[in-house]
Amino acid sequence: MKYVFGVVALSFALFFSACGNGEQSKQTLVVGATPVPASEILEFAKPLLAKQGVDMRVQVFTDYVMPDVALDDKSTDANLYQHKPYMEAQNTQRGFKLVSLAPVYVVPLGFYSKKYTKLEDIPNGADIALPSDSSNLARALILLHDFGVITLKDPSNLASTIESDIVQNPKNLRFQPIEAAALPRALPTLDGAVINANYALQAGMSIKEAFFHENEKSEYVNVLVAREDNQDDDRIIKLKEVLLSKEVTDFILEKYKGEILPVGMQQ
Repeated sequence: MKYVFGVVALSFALFFSACGNGEQSKQTLVVGATPVPASEILEFAKPLLAKQGVDMRVQVFTDYVMPDVALDDKSTDANLYQHKPYMEAQNTQRGFKLVSLAPVYVVPLGFYSKKYTKLEDIPNGADIALPSDSSNLARALILLHDFGVITLKDPSNLASTIESDIVQNPKNLRFQPIEAAALPRALPTLDGAVINANYALQAGMSIKEAFFHENEKSEYVNVLVAREDNQDDDRIIKLKEVLLSKEVTDFILEKYKGEILPVGMQQ
């Protein structure tokens, strides 16, 4: 009887040990993202990554700050939502040690208006909103320079500001920095705004409605980001390979139809 009991006990021990090892063998990766398009792209990539033994969990944030905060405090392992100049600004301003691992897609910045149908109709002294974070504000000013709305002292300066770098403003436009996610909601009360395409898409707007916008050659390519201390993690390397795959490139092209531009279009 003792022998039988011992065999049964050993069997249970082996069973639970096997279950435990199975759980430990699962590689879980937590990746931060904004809703559109980053989380949608990651959800598409999830089964592709699972085939390589990595179970990805996508944590969705609705602003531009918290995904980097979560990555820095190790609540997440990586994120996908920002371009490299923004990441570098966050490193400088907040003391983060984040690194860019791969360019994935471009979210074009565009100039929108609900009150007017063409740029020429924008009146003198009009109120124009721009993203308030330093890197996207400079990016918006560069876009306005490129399309002749204003003239910048140095259009290659990725740290341009309203106060210091606008040398010509023919229509005496009044620029209002507003938190990027709030721009679509604020647009009806303004004469115009420069808006990131991801927030425009979330608000049901199309890049085709913009008076003008960036193209796939923009320097502001959204990148996969990790920390200095985990950038060589095998799970993250596998995610990078999946995000740069033909399957993901084709998904972006098919789903967003030019609203979001995969880096594959630049190759």
